[in-house]
Amino acid sequence: MLHIDVPICVCFCVAYYDVSAESSTEFPDRLSLMEVRLQAQEDEITLLKSSLADALRKLQDAIQPTTIRTLQKQLSKGSEDSQGSCPQTPTSSSPAPPKEPTSNPHGGLLSPIREGEKMLCQSIKMFIRGRPITMYIPSNILNYEELRMDLPLQKLDLDWVYGYRGRDCRANLYLLPSGEAVYFIACVVVLYHIRNQTQRHYQKHTDCVRCLAIHPDKVRVASGQTAGVDKDGKPLQPFVHIWDSKTLVTLQQIGLGTFERGVGALTFSSSDAGTLLCVIDDSNEHMLSVWDWNKNIKHVEVKSTNEAILAVDFSPTDTNNIISCGKSHVYFWTMSTGTLTKKQGIFGKYKKPKFVLCFVFSLTGDVLTGDSEGNILTWGKSTFQIMKQTRAHEGSVFAMCVLQGGAILSGGGKDRKVIRWSADLAPERECEIPEKFGAVRTIADVDGEELLVGTTRNAILRGTFSDGFVAIVQGHVDEMWGLATHPTQNIFISCGNDRQVCVWNAEDHKLDWCTTLEESGLCADFSPNGAVVSVGLSTGRWVVLDLQTKEVVSDLTDGNEQLSVMRYSPDGSFLAVGSHDNLIYIYNVTEGGRRYTRFGKCTGHSSFITHLDWSKDGKYIMSNSGDYEILYWDVASGCKLLRNRFESKDREWASYTCVLGFHVMGVWLEGSDGTDINALCRSHSESMVAVADDFCKVHLFQYPCPKPKAPSYKYEGHGSHVTNVRFTHNDSHLLSMGGKDTCILQWRVKGAAPGDHSKEHLASSSSVCSSSSSPVNGT
Repeated sequence: MLHIDVPICVCFCVAYYDVSAESSTEFPDRLSLMEVRLQAQEDEITLLKSSLADALRKLQDAIQPTTIRTLQKQLSKGSEDSQGSCPQTPTSSSPAPPKEPTSNPHGGLLSPIREGEKMLCQSIKMFIRGRPITMYIPSNILNYEELRMDLPLQKLDLDWVYGYRGRDCRANLYLLPSGEAVYFIACVVVLYHIRNQTQRHYQKHTDCVRCLAIHPDKVRVASGQTAGVDKDGKPLQPFVHIWDSKTLVTLQQIGLGTFERGVGALTFSSSDAGTLLCVIDDSNEHMLSVWDWNKNIKHVEVKSTNEAILAVDFSPTDTNNIISCGKSHVYFWTMSTGTLTKKQGIFGKYKKPKFVLCFVFSLTGDVLTGDSEGNILTWGKSTFQIMKQTRAHEGSVFAMCVLQGGAILSGGGKDRKVIRWSADLAPERECEIPEKFGAVRTIADVDGEELLVGTTRNAILRGTFSDGFVAIVQGHVDEMWGLATHPTQNIFISCGNDRQVCVWNAEDHKLDWCTTLEESGLCADFSPNGAVVSVGLSTGRWVVLDLQTKEVVSDLTDGNEQLSVMRYSPDGSFLAVGSHDNLIYIYNVTEGGRRYTRFGKCTGHSSFITHLDWSKDGKYIMSNSGDYEILYWDVASGCKLLRNRFESKDREWASYTCVLGFHVMGVWLEGSDGTDINALCRSHSESMVAVADDFCKVHLFQYPCPKPKAPSYKYEGHGSHVTNVRFTHNDSHLLSMGGKDTCILQWRVKGAAPGDHSKEHLASSSSVCSSSSSPVNGT
């Protein structure tokens, strides 16, 4: 047997998650260091336990006479049956799983058996966190070392962005004269044409966009981003892009090396035709700077306050006057001869609010602020004192907007109301946003009557006071993990920690329907007939939903730990449920996916189940676990663990979502940690494989890609770890799901037609080949 070591260098690497600038400073470095040390100690203890258990099992297997007789019989056959099974002895040790302790190790690495120079089987070994993982080379590969890894013939283009970031960002929704609504989510600024229902995308940001400003010409846009970190945990520099909304061409990049952590707020001047740009960063002092953005010259910079700043704007009549507001303050800034001086607004006899959340300028030049007490305060333009207090909302005033005629709109938090006020703040009209959309986050005027409203539950609504509002953009509001595509239609499902299960139409780019469960949904799969979808929850419970009636047709529980994968067999007769209790539960499926009875369970993994796939004949399962095991199961024969893993080397799989396996070994980048890849999906044409990683990237590889350093196309857009990827039923699109960014990106697949590119790089020949002792080095 040819045995090739491929040492894919694996070291411990902290997974990257999107963390907002407000929260990133709250956790001391010492606490983080202690957590890392504790995890390392737990991993070391678990590794020792697993190694001991495997050594005992190895010793037991070695002294069994039946094992010895089997080896002798196989050796005596020699080359008479080069396609026969290759006996092995388990010899591996299990490493520490990244999240849960190892309890009962099974399976492992296989010993090579040789007869002279003829190989009975070929294997290749890679290492993750010091653990050797052996994979057997299929029989049709003549010479592994000569395999060529190419880029896939297909590429991806961003087609649609599902979602809107309203939960924690302000002043992030505007309407352009082109009829396009401008907003952002993750690293993408979306230009959505409301009437035509089309999208364009500005994609030059490298991390989450946090703020927007529209130039007085209503064409140019400024967008600021967070700093983020690279894959090694080192901070990246934030910046502001100024770009043309007609051409999407970047006109200027400012602030690189100046801003810290991120850009929290920005605004163009208006009285001088938008020459200046004011920026407030997310550093501890919230530095306020004023730029001649076209020349990329910083005129002035000053420390603002240690408290949070939520909004900033120039006076519409005097560029030298700037207003900012935030936690318990309103500041009136005056710019003169290269310096900025501030005066703090005096609340006097009025109750000082915890937050001043927003402000606008009236047509008379007065400043109107909305605060967390539900009041609108009118400040004199020269006295910087309160002239009037108007009770506006129950709860906070989250947003304000001035209409062309001088009327004012305000949006409430707790009461979810949009109120129209006269210029002297007399209430005129009001309406209430449906509770399911959350509070009003921001308001954009369309034509004086029609409005756009962004909400705290990541929706954008369109409507009027008389007709009410309907959602034109919706999204999840918490971390997402579950993603599945329909077997015959352009439909997909998503679920996450917000307990929402959403069914989307990928062709019409709309949310078909949504239901709320009692628990978080973490995984999902459509039945092959497309009539039902199963959703795994966070407590071991799982439900089956009818796609037409939206009703729960089955509700079962397996164990009391979270479920990580649901997968139907190709003919729909079985459902496999992978759990964090290290078990795979198998169910018989009848009545078109509406009735489920326990068939058995696969016992043998030493850590939680992460991924699994069915063979094309529906008899076998391949599974991965949290401690990087690859195990195979004979489901048809009673959920038996196949200890002779060599027998599965030529098996064909109906899907390929396991992140560990010979055919996808090349997706692991040099230096990767075992948790760097969250999900993987092979196309239905079996010509490409998409990968979701922990560093906000989507990769597209050729399939198969069984060699280290396989080339790939890399795509950006997500602002946090990418949790899942799935191809649509005809491979026309790829869907990728962000975790903390609550964003779903739909990518159009361009290039070769489905089926054009297959396994032409794999030599179709016998597995018998000449001996080689030189390893393939993957570093």
